[in-house]
Amino acid sequence: MFLVIVLLSVVAYGGYVFYQTFQAANSAYTEIDRGEKSNLRDKKVEIGKDPFSVLIMGVEDYSTGGENGRTDTLIVATINPKDKTMKMLSIPRDTLVTIPDRNEETKINHAHSYGGKDLTIETVEYFLDVPIDYFATVNFEGFKNIINIVDGVTVDVPFDFYETSDETGKRLNFYEGKMELDGEKALAYARMRKQDPRGDFGRNDRQRQIMAAVIDKILSPRNVFKVDEIAGELGSNVETNIRMSQGLGLAQQFANFKSNDIETINIEGEDSYIGGVYYFVPYDESIQEVRSSIRSHLEIQPAEDDL
Repeated sequence: MFLVIVLLSVVAYGGYVFYQTFQAANSAYTEIDRGEKSNLRDKKVEIGKDPFSVLIMGVEDYSTGGENGRTDTLIVATINPKDKTMKMLSIPRDTLVTIPDRNEETKINHAHSYGGKDLTIETVEYFLDVPIDYFATVNFEGFKNIINIVDGVTVDVPFDFYETSDETGKRLNFYEGKMELDGEKALAYARMRKQDPRGDFGRNDRQRQIMAAVIDKILSPRNVFKVDEIAGELGSNVETNIRMSQGLGLAQQFANFKSNDIETINIEGEDSYIGGVYYFVPYDESIQEVRSSIRSHLEIQPAEDDL
């Protein structure tokens, strides 16, 4: 009898969680001005059937009161449901790019403050010459809260350093080796770059490290009963044009996917100061290599420059 009661409780809770997740997804869903199809696509792609790309934007909006802050993180993820593979590219925030329709060269993270998610997507497409099919934006508050809900993440700190917390202003110390991080520390760990000898490249590696740790933690069986809390945070702090039905289907296809299955690719370039302002200037050859890798994973024709 006790077993039956437990089983019914789990089923009932599962229905509640599904409802909560569905509601959160509805709250998070938002469209792009251009419509459902990238201008670099001949036709709309179908999640679960076609290879597709997602632009993940971490938005720093403390100084703007939540209105069009700059992107502190830009990650292009490509997913191929046919062979169940994923590639991830981090674009340094100080990358020198041309902002479409503004006739201006500036840092890529300025695009969001100029025109929100729509201009950021357009800028990334113009920079890489690859289609961005979907997007997801998350603000720092949601990032911290989700990590706290799953009781923190474990990372392998590459060297000793400290960083000042954006939330409390206190000094946070990090020591080489395995460390457990709560939301506040995880955010500081992901954002630090001035003390990293590899600059933005080291920072990008730490951001991907945090993302992988979060993916593994959320998928952990011990957090199955926290799905409603996670869903609530997604609804409050995330925007995306991926629909609930699409996400559920993809989750089923990638049920056994692990974060160590993600292949990372990088843009190479050089540091430059223009008018006394720091920029990361990518090499043309590296952009072509990255473009070719992404296009191959998306199963679309090479760009003319790559032939």
